[in-house]
Amino acid sequence: MEFDRNDYKLVVMPAVAIRSMIRREIGDDRVCVLTFDRPESGANIFDTATMSELGEHVDAIERDNSLRGLIITSAKKSIFIAGADLRTLLKQAQTGELHDFIAQGQRVFNRIAALKIPSVAAIHGACAGGGYEITLACDWRVASDDPATRIGLPETTLGLIPAWGGSTRLPRLIGEDNAAEVILKGKLYSASEALKIGLVDEVASREQLLDAARRLIGKGKRPTAKVPPPKGNTPVPSDPKSARARALGIITTGTANPVDESLKLELHAIVDLGQTESTQNLIRNFFLAEKYKKGSKQFEKVAHAAIIGAGVMGAGIAQWLSSRGVTVILRDVNRELLDRGLASIEKTYADAVKRGLITEEKAKQGRARIVASTAPMELRDVQFVIEAASEKIDIKKEIFRELSMQAGPKTIIATNTSALPVSELASCTVSPDRVIGLHFFNPVNRMKLVEVDEAR
Repeated sequence: MEFDRNDYKLVVMPAVAIRSMIRREIGDDRVCVLTFDRPESGANIFDTATMSELGEHVDAIERDNSLRGLIITSAKKSIFIAGADLRTLLKQAQTGELHDFIAQGQRVFNRIAALKIPSVAAIHGACAGGGYEITLACDWRVASDDPATRIGLPETTLGLIPAWGGSTRLPRLIGEDNAAEVILKGKLYSASEALKIGLVDEVASREQLLDAARRLIGKGKRPTAKVPPPKGNTPVPSDPKSARARALGIITTGTANPVDESLKLELHAIVDLGQTESTQNLIRNFFLAEKYKKGSKQFEKVAHAAIIGAGVMGAGIAQWLSSRGVTVILRDVNRELLDRGLASIEKTYADAVKRGLITEEKAKQGRARIVASTAPMELRDVQFVIEAASEKIDIKKEIFRELSMQAGPKTIIATNTSALPVSELASCTVSPDRVIGLHFFNPVNRMKLVEVDEAR
């Protein structure tokens, strides 16, 4: 099939599969355009089949010595490529197949990076994770100025790292410090923000996107970037086994190593992380959150809560609730523990401000929502009481007896325990049907996961 458009005669190449997910077109200007367009779906994602098909297209491009350049783009209305298929990742992490899938993606992206012809990613819509990593394998990146265009590497928010070259190539593009900020925050940026940071080279209207990409082809292969030296100001994550810590280690050492060695570090890190329960829980939680967003049921917003116990978990829960607009009573009979808990809350807010996650004003408002006390306080107007005291059943039973008398008739009383029977605690109250287990994970401000357990 041939047609003329904007002086370019396009030739649609034969599909490489019955249900092709990528179209390959070559114009009279000898520029090859790969268009991602997953059938019967509003999104493009990377799974094993898509990656294999991409590899076959790269085979054809490598064999065609007449080509002047390559453009990678998308036919979707609001998505470029949304990254790897998380359901595939979760399954492969559980079955031990993740290593081969990530290695396959690295090999294909490496071949794109090694092409003798210049390559350009023409980005319109959400470009996240693996979707941005394929653009990093290209020489140039141009993004549409449409509000739908959001660009970034959010893997660390799911307990993973960018392992298709993101942790290796981004520091070589924008420097270690900037790459660490992008990867450790896991934020998606608008096109204008991405341009300012250096994630893309140009911004154009959606209508002019391919024309801009063709102009960039004319610049040839990208020269080696001169990146600013690291200042070493990036805070080191407290947990050395966390995704953020593993990513930071690759970012800060990868530029001193050959690309292949850095990619090996990416591969080993993501396989290790994928096997952990916390990462698998974060991915499951992502699906639950997406399911919740699609639901129509309305829930009463929690405005007032009380936390009993100011230890690590109690202080973490209090900080998390206060940062989301909930006024919190934080109670502990031990003044030293209470002071230590308040200091921990202060540090969490200070770190969030330092990392640019919230403003100083927002942190100040959050701190002000917490009222700390060693003495009993009025709880009848509190919607939620969460017990996070000692993991001793007798102590918890006594606390629940007192709470059932102090709380209002509609107050939900929860325990943060993960090991003790919730039903046994509920039996100590006057309203056992209003008692639940609400197990937060540590650190609360980063682990977007809560385990809910009903009293039986």
